[in-house]
Amino acid sequence: MVVSSEEATMFARVKKSGNNQYLQIVENRREKGKVVQRVIVTLGRMDQMTEKGEVESLIRSLSRFSERTLLILSEKSKLSASAKKIGPALIFERLWKELGIGSIVSSLVAERKFGFSVERALFLTVLHRLFVSGSDRGCEKWRRDYRIVGTEEIALHQLYRAMAFLGEELVDQEDRTHAPRCTKDVIEELMFDHRKNLFTDLDLVFLDTTALYFEGEGGKTIGERGHTKDHRPDLNQMVVGALLDDRGRPLACEMWPGNTADVTSTIAVVTRLKKRFGANRFCIVADRGMIAKATMLALEKEDLSYILGVRMRLVKEVRTEVLLDDTEYEEIYPEGTHSKDPSPLKVKEVVVNGTRYIVCKNERQARRDEADRNTIVEKLKEKIKKAPASLISNKGYRGFLTITNKSVTLDEEKIKADAKYDGIWVLTTNTALKAKEVALKYKELWMVEQTFRDMKSAIDTRPIFHKRDETIRGHVFCSFLALAMKKELDDRLVSQGLQFEWAGIKQDLKALQEVTLEENGSTLAVRTECQGVCGKVFKATGVAVPPTIRVVKP
Repeated sequence: MVVSSEEATMFARVKKSGNNQYLQIVENRREKGKVVQRVIVTLGRMDQMTEKGEVESLIRSLSRFSERTLLILSEKSKLSASAKKIGPALIFERLWKELGIGSIVSSLVAERKFGFSVERALFLTVLHRLFVSGSDRGCEKWRRDYRIVGTEEIALHQLYRAMAFLGEELVDQEDRTHAPRCTKDVIEELMFDHRKNLFTDLDLVFLDTTALYFEGEGGKTIGERGHTKDHRPDLNQMVVGALLDDRGRPLACEMWPGNTADVTSTIAVVTRLKKRFGANRFCIVADRGMIAKATMLALEKEDLSYILGVRMRLVKEVRTEVLLDDTEYEEIYPEGTHSKDPSPLKVKEVVVNGTRYIVCKNERQARRDEADRNTIVEKLKEKIKKAPASLISNKGYRGFLTITNKSVTLDEEKIKADAKYDGIWVLTTNTALKAKEVALKYKELWMVEQTFRDMKSAIDTRPIFHKRDETIRGHVFCSFLALAMKKELDDRLVSQGLQFEWAGIKQDLKALQEVTLEENGSTLAVRTECQGVCGKVFKATGVAVPPTIRVVKP
């Protein structure tokens, strides 16, 4: 029985008399400055009352007259119990609200009659995308284990309608580029307005692009054949561009047909972006797929800044000059001792023929690369002894071999030359940023790339659920909103001097549950303890951890 912590004036006690024990109700009262006890009633022998269940019956009867008694449980109780994960929704509901997403969506649908809460449907979709990267069809079953207020009755077809709303084309298409202006563009602009202040100055914007391919058609106009980074020229694809500000916060998500060239899309996006957000400068950050000379020339012609990954093994001056430069590295992050420490990083700047290169090195990765190469070499030695002919057609091993019509031998010079790439990645830039800033900005974009890679599975494996252009655009934009909320959480943790792995955050938030117990019309909710980093995440976001026990009112 749970009662008030206040001191009671009456209480129950067991009094021994001879060989028996008796249950009594006793009153405390003060007489002449002293506390004395008076037996109100002796209820009976404990063994007899326990055998007949009279103690429990009496407690239940008395509990009807107490507003502070919660539940009385025993093996005879007719109890129902259920458990829900509460951590994820509590944290991200706060971020959803403070980023302005909830109020923005609600205002945009205020005059429309959807018959369900579009805002709640989108929150459910985005929360699902944060914790389980996969098909939206799985969202319905996933929701059953979580307490997400206002989403209990939302059906799968309503999730699709909500996503289609995000991808709807607007009447005003003045700033249209390779993609139409849609509802999601308005949301991006209103989110930017929501967080900007007198000191907001959008000087530097970063763009990263990736391609998502479809097993099906990929909508009416989005799915097209184009240059594929996934080596699937037989499938339609779309091009997705994520734009971030100089603090790494997501600004916008651009989507184009799969046959749109990177250069063409980039120039158009810059013009549109400057008008939408008032960007003064623009810096393209892209992976090694955009390093073509034509791309760099087009960017420089438009006076655009860039940070581009370099294909080290294919660019001659990188192989022969940049990687052989003996300039000392500047250490950015030392090798940590804990898994949560940032990856070790060293950088140096090398200029060759007017081109500025930033060489980055991860010593831990260098040791892994060396170990992997040694493993390959040992395997090659065995294969050369047993079946050298099997190596002739294997392109993966040719880098370490000398192959002639008569023999297959290890090439020690090639093996030695490969060591210069251990733990190395090279960037080229025309910005005035310091080498450290260039490296860190490029690394920050990896997070975006991974977010969209995780998102691919839902489109690739379930094309039947995303056959319309507007639904596809909405699906991709939900991943963008998930990225925006994750970045906001990361920023708040960093402001508290905290840095946790995303997998650990998810695990510990999901571990926070509330168990609901119901008996005879009374309902009690009991919260589990905060595990791992859960409590620190709640503190960093300003969310109060729910009470351990609370009464659920009808």
